[in-house]
Amino acid sequence: MKISLSADVGEGFGPYRLGNDDALMPYISSANIACGMHAGDPTTMARTIALAKQHGVSIGAHPGFRDIQGFGRRHIAMPPQEIEWLVTYQIGALQSLAAGQGVNVEFVKPHGALNNIAHEDPDVANAIARGIRAADDTLIFVANCLSEMTRAGENHGLQVIHEAYADRRYASNGRLLPRSDPLAVVRDPVQAAAQVLTMLETQSLPTTDGNNLQTPIDTICFHADEPTAVDIVKHVRKKILDSGVHISEIVRNRQLSVVR
Repeated sequence: MKISLSADVGEGFGPYRLGNDDALMPYISSANIACGMHAGDPTTMARTIALAKQHGVSIGAHPGFRDIQGFGRRHIAMPPQEIEWLVTYQIGALQSLAAGQGVNVEFVKPHGALNNIAHEDPDVANAIARGIRAADDTLIFVANCLSEMTRAGENHGLQVIHEAYADRRYASNGRLLPRSDPLAVVRDPVQAAAQVLTMLETQSLPTTDGNNLQTPIDTICFHADEPTAVDIVKHVRKKILDSGVHISEIVRNRQLSVVR
C-alpha cells in the first residue's frame, strides 16, 4: 500500500512566516503551495518550490479565495465563472515560478473556505475542475474524500486523488468539523497517528459519532500553520512506515509511484 503525506505550505507573506516549512519538508512527500491569494507571494512561492525540490517533494497549487486577512477561511461569494478563473490564475502563477526552477506542478488542492464550499456545492466543485483543466488537463485534482469535488474531477476527465486529514476530525456526514468546534483540530501526535492508521486500515473516515464512512484514501494532509504540525507529521510518518505502508509522491501519470 502507498500513501502520500502532504502539507499546506508556503503560507507566509512578505517578511511574515507561518509554520516551519524547513523542519516539515523532510517528512512529507507532496507540498500544497499557497499561490498568493490566501497567503504566499512570488518570493515565498519561489523559496518553497526550491525547498521542495531540495527534498524531492512533489508540488501542487493550493488556490484559495483572495483573503489574506482571513487566511482564506472566510466565505467570499463569487459566481462559478469567476471561481474558475481564480483557480486557473493561481495555478498559472505557480507553474511559471516552478518552470524557472525546472520543476513541474503535479496537482491542485483547494484551500480553506473554497475547499469547504466545494465539498458540498457541485457548482463550485465543477468551477474548480474547469479551472484546473484550463491550466493543464493533466494536473491531478486532490479532492476531499466523499466530496462533490471527487465527482467534478471525474466528470471533467481529471485524475482524482482522495484526501483525508490527520489533524482534523470528521462529522457524521463526512465533512470536517468546523473550526469553531473544540474537537475540530487534532493537536496530539498520538491521536493523529491513531486516526490515520484507522483510516488506512479500514479505508474509511472515522467520525465523531463513532461511525466509519467508507472511501478510498490516497493522501493524508497536515496543516503546517498549526504549532504542533512538525511533531504530528514526524510521529504519523513513523507509525505509517512501521505498519508497512510506503510513502510516495503525487506525480502525474504515475499515481503515488515514487516511494521515499
